[in-house]
Amino acid sequence: MKSLLPGVLREEPQFARLFVGQSLSVLGDSVSFVAVPFAVLSIGGSASDIGLVAAAGLLPMLLFTLVGGVWADRFPRRRIMLVSDVVRFATQGMTAALLLTGVAEVSHLVVLMVVFGTADAFFMPASTGLIPQVVPPGRLREANALRGFVQSSGRVLGPALAGGLVALAGPGAALALDALTFAGSAAFLTRLRPRETPRETPREPGPVTTRGSFLRELREGWEQVRTRTWVWSGMAAMAVYHVVVLPSVYVLGPALAEHEWGGAAGWSVVVAAFGIGSIVGDVCAYRLRIARPMAVAAAALAVASCQAVIIGSGGSLALIAGLEAVTGVAVALFFVLWDTALQTHVPESALSRVSSYDHLLSAGLMPLGLALAGPVSDSLGLRPTLYSMTIVAVPAALALLCVPAVRHLPAHASGPGAARTVPAPSLP
Repeated sequence: MKSLLPGVLREEPQFARLFVGQSLSVLGDSVSFVAVPFAVLSIGGSASDIGLVAAAGLLPMLLFTLVGGVWADRFPRRRIMLVSDVVRFATQGMTAALLLTGVAEVSHLVVLMVVFGTADAFFMPASTGLIPQVVPPGRLREANALRGFVQSSGRVLGPALAGGLVALAGPGAALALDALTFAGSAAFLTRLRPRETPRETPREPGPVTTRGSFLRELREGWEQVRTRTWVWSGMAAMAVYHVVVLPSVYVLGPALAEHEWGGAAGWSVVVAAFGIGSIVGDVCAYRLRIARPMAVAAAALAVASCQAVIIGSGGSLALIAGLEAVTGVAVALFFVLWDTALQTHVPESALSRVSSYDHLLSAGLMPLGLALAGPVSDSLGLRPTLYSMTIVAVPAALALLCVPAVRHLPAHASGPGAARTVPAPSLP
């Protein structure tokens, strides 16, 4: 059985521990994504209350992600992730207990989601920065592809598991399971022994420190972004994707499905097809040798940015699901290659700070697009809005492909500390 595992899991025991723990956490997140809205409804909440609870979890991303990036470059990343897991275990456990005992109120869920979102904001930059500490440079792409594979699989399996739990035992039971997954993740983190980061020896020229004033460290992180054209242009393109394209999936797609595809059943077919496509994309990212990863990533982002026009195309449900599967492949390729490029070419001593800017300018800005999508579609119409989203997003991705620093970025770092090459991975 051991020989059937991917090479990076067999040969890198520290990564294997991290991988198993994070796999549990991803499954729990997928369950929570479905369970929380039904939890709000189960205590008499409205659609507006669902939005309020969701916003409570997202707002800390805007407030604390940059703080989390500085802390993750200053203190041990494993410790930050461990504390975050413990906090999220406690908040989800309290939410489950309130629901199961019948005393939960919307205000309780809002407060607990704020705490949960704050822990999330510290976890994400630390997680990105920890990967190079548990795998050698030449295996970063494999590691990121396997992480992406778990996330994609969770998007397919998690909602099905959550639906069954909510139907049989209620949303409180589903969130109790989510809490247990964070406990499991924390248990694996306690056994993790990452190598220490060479924080005084950046791989590329430029001053990087880890001690000093918060604002100075934040500026140093921004310098690592500003002085790398491929990084800031990639972040700009991703911001467009999150603000313009993803609202077509989270807001306008379900609204169109309600009228034309048989409601939730039809939409679930589209979502599942996208999830299957993303699994295929992660497998491709794992297997393929790519000499110019950011060039491929930019082309993949252009394909991914077609989701709005696909959803609004008026085609059959089967055609739309098939095309969404193609965009799923592209989305998975983009994020694996993007994360690997950051971990390869950004100094480890500044990686979490750079990652925090990445999260702030992408996921952190997404609520803006979610809030505007409905009113704009009410004004312009559903399909014209979807077409307009594509007209904005695809050229932004193609503009990224036109940047020379993006097209020519190599797969491996050069100079001192350059990544060593490893044989192409065998099939899992």
